[in-house]
Amino acid sequence: MKRIILFAILIKVLLFLWYLSNRDKNNDMTNEDSSPDNDKHEIEYEKLSNSPVSVQALEKSKSHYPFSRWRLNAIDHGMKQYSTENCEAIEMIFDELIADLKLLSTDATAEDKVLLFKYAVLATNSMNERIDGFIETGEREDLCELMDQITIAAGLEPEEFADGEGIASEWREW
Repeated sequence: MKRIILFAILIKVLLFLWYLSNRDKNNDMTNEDSSPDNDKHEIEYEKLSNSPVSVQALEKSKSHYPFSRWRLNAIDHGMKQYSTENCEAIEMIFDELIADLKLLSTDATAEDKVLLFKYAVLATNSMNERIDGFIETGEREDLCELMDQITIAAGLEPEEFADGEGIASEWREW
């Protein structure tokens, strides 16, 4: 499982680097053509707020991770889907999102940031698809709230996405 997650992260990083290198070369491409599919509706990047990333706020958002509470559910209620391995895997997705956001330059575009969120949500979708009952109502609320906190720390406004539902709702299947 850890190898799969690490492989997915490596692919994500490579795709993001490819995207950055080709973004300026392909100015005539539409947003839909320059990033992976799965958008529920097209994001108008030029209309998004875009403040600089706050590294301190990104680090602080880790204190709001719900994953240790999920692990307690596994112990207290026999919920196998919240095994240590599964919780560590989803925590790794969010750690990687935060690490990637911290690496962005101060002049990073909203599109650069959104792409990182997209890959994190798609990785979370993949986990949820493979693990029966992994993201239920409470977990969905935890993840959407966490994504909103990270969105703000990244200099974006959650209400500007998915008709005010937040950035995760652009691609989430949970």
